[in-house]
Amino acid sequence: MSGKTAFRAGLKAGVSVLGLLLASAAGAQEYRPSDWPTMNLFNVPGAIETPSAFTKPDGEMALTIGNFAGMTRFQFGAQVHPRLYGGFRYTEIRDFDSAGFSTYYDRSFDLRFTAIKESPFLPEVTIGLQDFIGTGIYGAEYVVASKHIGRKLQFSGGLGWGRLAGNSVLSGFGDRAPLTPEDVGEGGDPNLSTLFRGEIGAFGSVQWQVRDNLVLKAEYSSDEYQLESEDLGVFDRDIPFNFGATYQTKGGTELSAYYLYGSEVGVQVAFSFNPNRPGTGGSLDSAPLPITPRPTRAAAPDAYVTGWSDSEAGRDYVRGKLAEVLLLDKMELEGLRIDDTHATAYLRNVTYVAEPQALGRAARAMAAILPASVEVFTIVPMESGMAMPSFTFRRSDLERYEVAADGSEKILAAAQVTSTPARLTGGDQVDGFYPRLNFLAEPYMRTSLFDPDNPFRADVGLRLGAGVEVTPGLIVSGTVIKKAFGNLDQNKRESNSVLPHVRSDFPYYDREGDPAMETLQAAYYARPGKDLYSRVTAGYLEQMFAGVSTEALWAPYDTPFAFGAEVNFVRQRDFDGGFGLQDYDVVTGHGSVYYRYEDYLAQVDVGRYLAGDYGATLGLQRIYANGWKVGAFATFTDVSSEDFGEGSFDKGITLTIPLGWFSGTSSKVVPQFTMRPLQRDGGARLNVNGRLYGLVESSRQDRVEEQWGRFWR
Repeated sequence: MSGKTAFRAGLKAGVSVLGLLLASAAGAQEYRPSDWPTMNLFNVPGAIETPSAFTKPDGEMALTIGNFAGMTRFQFGAQVHPRLYGGFRYTEIRDFDSAGFSTYYDRSFDLRFTAIKESPFLPEVTIGLQDFIGTGIYGAEYVVASKHIGRKLQFSGGLGWGRLAGNSVLSGFGDRAPLTPEDVGEGGDPNLSTLFRGEIGAFGSVQWQVRDNLVLKAEYSSDEYQLESEDLGVFDRDIPFNFGATYQTKGGTELSAYYLYGSEVGVQVAFSFNPNRPGTGGSLDSAPLPITPRPTRAAAPDAYVTGWSDSEAGRDYVRGKLAEVLLLDKMELEGLRIDDTHATAYLRNVTYVAEPQALGRAARAMAAILPASVEVFTIVPMESGMAMPSFTFRRSDLERYEVAADGSEKILAAAQVTSTPARLTGGDQVDGFYPRLNFLAEPYMRTSLFDPDNPFRADVGLRLGAGVEVTPGLIVSGTVIKKAFGNLDQNKRESNSVLPHVRSDFPYYDREGDPAMETLQAAYYARPGKDLYSRVTAGYLEQMFAGVSTEALWAPYDTPFAFGAEVNFVRQRDFDGGFGLQDYDVVTGHGSVYYRYEDYLAQVDVGRYLAGDYGATLGLQRIYANGWKVGAFATFTDVSSEDFGEGSFDKGITLTIPLGWFSGTSSKVVPQFTMRPLQRDGGARLNVNGRLYGLVESSRQDRVEEQWGRFWR
């Protein structure tokens, strides 16, 4: 299969993987398209190729595919904050005969900040960095102002540096040489030395909302396309004017057609979706149990007798009935400690992304089953055998606030939270809960993205797994995979890395490891003290490494900070995915700091990586109450950009998308995707399952409080 044919096939596979997402975008809750800015060919709010200053709604994400003059751009962007937008671009440029490429594949990142929001008297003003990390082919900076005139017209005008300084109307600060074919290389370094330097050009646009779903556009572009048009002859740029039209659907999809630079026709499709705008329009979960108020002790004294609690048989009966009811609500009871007035339930939430929703449904089940004398309910969420912070409610508060207008807030204010581990003893366990067998059979998809020889490779197959939870916290598990179809084994590239080949030999694993033992490991989780969590995992930890991984985490319930430490000793596995090991071994580990501020989680990991290099990984995530997460990361180590190779340093974008967002029914299946321009050996970290912060995050105060509105759902 040729690279171009494989690329087209890869795109079809990628579109299939994104089918649910795009279908959801097409059928999402209706909004007013006329209130939203359209996306330009660089996947930022704008006209055709020039940007506007307007922002997308908070949280909005855009996936676009556009083409003109043999240039195809595949782009992802997100409004990660009401004023901050970031995006990633992957471009295929045909007939780009530069640096030995006939078809060139370029990767770049954008960032823009809106400094001034539009008001009756002021325009919206945005500062943008285009291709500020990449080869610099599309490198530009700009300041743009936009203003609505009525509801139908919007005007934008701006000043640009780099590519957008083609008409050079002003002299700028410092020198900036134009990009030449000889300058095109591996890229990946931030273009900090050239930001807002060199000559300055001017651009402008006008957009007319003819109808609510149709926008006509015209612009004057200051991008002269010198590299593509004058140096390499990719296309002819005859005039600086572009014209176009965009049709917007009710679900947020845009279909655009353009006439560009007097010589080319362009098209683009843009899909918009938002974690705050689910495709189903709301929850389709079954209704929770109602809370039936107890009769007063004076009215029904027999309901408050406590003789049942004096016998083990009586307590076992109550424990069994509660387990049955919770199972009907798709939750599991690990244990129940109960006396005349107080019951402590150890709850395994296997369904609900929002922990408060599980707490609320468990409290309702307890109110339905437990005898009337039991006034105090304590619910202890369990994760991998570890007791999370517990929540204590008075039954009378549940009865009083269930139908109150502000019932969620009142029950939260009345609840008591205890972070001291509430240990589950053998006598309180549900009979037969341990040892516990689990089986797994699911499809899998593994990808290799942005390889210059073939930008999209993928394997699709079947993953089979089994595990046993021997006792609380002790889990033995393993998985095997078998490819059904794909082209990962067609990657013939040989690593040129000067570092130990801890990741760059991945083509050998893809070619020789079918079928393969993916993991075979034992893990032990524990709570050694207040606010402390620990993990030890040993065995075949991931596709490329086996060994021992240890981790400790200090994460108080009511602070935005958490601190972790991880130490691993691992040896590289054989390429065939069997039991064999290679000679390379390494001690690797990190100290980690987590900080949560409102909807954002910042993470810094400092330590030693798999290739023996030392450095830090900086990560930032936007976290949504419904389980969505959108983030970016970058790793900087003592490996130079030359030794790192193509891409210069490790970086990428992460997406976590709960399946329940599509279906409307709660599910804790939350796939995670990483869009990494290129995987090299520098800054490579061990991929061990079950790291602690991901397990405890849902039970921390900031996360619980932002989701507490689901308590009664």
